[in-house]
Amino acid sequence: MEQALVSLFAANVTFVGMHFAMSHPLRRPLVGALGERGFQLVYTLVSVAAFAWIVVAFKASPPGDLPGSGEEGWVVATVLTIPAMVLLAGSLVGNPALPTPLAEKQARAEPRGVFAITRHPMMWGIALWALSHLILATSWRTTITAAAMGALALIGARLQDRKKQALMGDAWAQWEAKTTYWPRWGVFGRIGALPWAAGITLFLLLTWLHLPLGGIAAGPWSYLLR
Repeated sequence: MEQALVSLFAANVTFVGMHFAMSHPLRRPLVGALGERGFQLVYTLVSVAAFAWIVVAFKASPPGDLPGSGEEGWVVATVLTIPAMVLLAGSLVGNPALPTPLAEKQARAEPRGVFAITRHPMMWGIALWALSHLILATSWRTTITAAAMGALALIGARLQDRKKQALMGDAWAQWEAKTTYWPRWGVFGRIGALPWAAGITLFLLLTWLHLPLGGIAAGPWSYLLR
């Protein structure tokens, strides 16, 4: 079991490290050698391989080797996961950080929805999800993986700003001037009904899948399925 946790730690370090390396210092030389499409193919293959390693090592690691934070921890984790899913769902539309031909046009537009909260709603959604699992503290395998994903999200968001400044120039500078890295939590109530509806739907779906995929009932299902 200890060997599985070491393998899981190594897999997470590899996954996070390759994202940082290939997205930043290695991106330009790799694109120069492989072309944009070739780079994207290699990036995808390496990402999938590293993530598959995480999945295999995660399944081989002990599922419940920490005491956990009890019922209170589950309540806090659930409360954190709802805004996490709102941020994540809302980030899928109109996001200039995503690789889309409309990125520059989107960056010059006024931030709406979750982008009024932060210009990195996807990253902060992942970070809140990670924090919810760190609070639960039910196993080392979850703690290691959540910590790695949280670090990847928040450090990656900072590094993404630098990359987008180089790639998009004035368009990204305009986007940065109108948005913030740190979330404006008080804006949550004014982002409109659509991000909330999409986020709560995603929350209900993923927490429902938590039992068949993770073996543990989560969210409202932990009470309804008792």
